[in-house]
Amino acid sequence: MNNTSARLEIGGIARAHGIRGEVVVVTHDPDSETLAHVKKIYVGGVEREIVAARDTQRGWLIVLAGVVTRNDAEALRGQIVEVDRDALELGEDEVLLHDLIGCAVKKTDGTPFGEIAAVEAGEMQDLLVIHESGVERLLPLVDVFVKAIDLDARVVVVDPPDDMPGTKL
Repeated sequence: MNNTSARLEIGGIARAHGIRGEVVVVTHDPDSETLAHVKKIYVGGVEREIVAARDTQRGWLIVLAGVVTRNDAEALRGQIVEVDRDALELGEDEVLLHDLIGCAVKKTDGTPFGEIAAVEAGEMQDLLVIHESGVERLLPLVDVFVKAIDLDARVVVVDPPDDMPGTKL
């Protein structure tokens, strides 16, 4: 895959919790279990060891080595949280949305349909942002429209609605 990086952003530190240095990490994917499985994260680009992690309704409560007071935790507020890409456990048919960016998009009949410029988190489903010849289209990332993903070939096959609107870039 061409679109890989050593680390991936998974969320950020929202606030300090309690007086013993715990921080609240809010992940971009509310259903993510990544923090339950990794032993280290990067906070603001600095590697930090996870001593303890537990999931709550309002985010992950994390104890980091060397962060022992509320002031230590407050100093991390607003920092981006990343993990090593290799630490992510993906299932057989799972992909990282980040890896779709830059993939060519083709219709089921092989007609070129543009390139994925971004993936936007939607309230009901994620959206592929597809650019083609100065037009931007938003296609829901659902099985009815996205028929195949081949990350090795960097191609996503779609079956968009015939009347799919687009906006000029």
